[in-house]
Amino acid sequence: MPAVTVDNLLMLPRIEHPGPTSRPRAVRSVTTAPSGFEGEGFPVRRAFAGVSLADLDPFVHMDQMGEVDYGPGEPKGTAWHPHRGFETVTYMIDGTFQHQDSIGGGGLITDGATQWMTAGAGILHIEAPPESLVVKGGLFHGIQLWVNLPAADKWVNPRYQDIEPSAAALLSSPDGGALVRVIAGEVAGHRGPGLTHTPIALVHATVSPGARLVLAWPARYNALAYVLSGRGTVGDERRPLRTGQLAVHGEGDSVVLAAEDAQDAGVLAFDVLVLGGEPIREPVAAYGPFVMNSRAELAQAFEDYRAGRLGTVPADHIGH
Repeated sequence: MPAVTVDNLLMLPRIEHPGPTSRPRAVRSVTTAPSGFEGEGFPVRRAFAGVSLADLDPFVHMDQMGEVDYGPGEPKGTAWHPHRGFETVTYMIDGTFQHQDSIGGGGLITDGATQWMTAGAGILHIEAPPESLVVKGGLFHGIQLWVNLPAADKWVNPRYQDIEPSAAALLSSPDGGALVRVIAGEVAGHRGPGLTHTPIALVHATVSPGARLVLAWPARYNALAYVLSGRGTVGDERRPLRTGQLAVHGEGDSVVLAAEDAQDAGVLAFDVLVLGGEPIREPVAAYGPFVMNSRAELAQAFEDYRAGRLGTVPADHIGH
């Protein structure tokens, strides 16, 4: 799981411990993501399955794509499809995905890069493995997260952000036992590059075996921890957490992660996606590729899509 890393973590800015007055968040629930398939048939774990929208707010959906080692001819993607009312965040850890949308955004997302697409009033897009990956096969592992937009922003113009791996803020725990990549939001005074309509924080932490990480976390945000790989614990109560599991936290102002001393064969560390945001607290009507506030708005989204009002597929489109 390379994503973005450095040879010497002690050369990075250190995350200060929140201090003795900090209130570590207790774990309210742990759920295990079921497996499924997305698009043309690539394997995913449904990270938020079984968790209420109230606990997820402002997030709606998240898939862990892979981790899978494709053989030649096996890689798959999606067909062209619409979105309205939210933002999609595609974070590639291993491998390469090619993105294109109806407003001219797109490119290759690879090895630690993030593609942030604000669907807003409506957009069409496609995500597909590049031809070179289809021919040769190879590792494929990433995350796609859906971030809701408040009603006031659901009709903004679509926007595309291409966030290169080098743009993420890289931080170290005080003892150098954990690498923290800040993709969006602010951690320990360091801001990630993602521009968001809804205030959120998105962090990928790699915690070495036996190490512990304490992250200051805004009290007004919710807090979720999803394990990409490895085994460890979460919270001061040391609740066990392993690959494919999601911890929902309660109130407080810090998140505590710790990696088990011994990891499974082939697993080098405890890799965790920590995310949270300021709850929107509005009605959510979600179905298929749309996230709106009412069933009437969902019906309108489907009608607008059928009428071609959410954009058109570019003439030079990929996935011919």
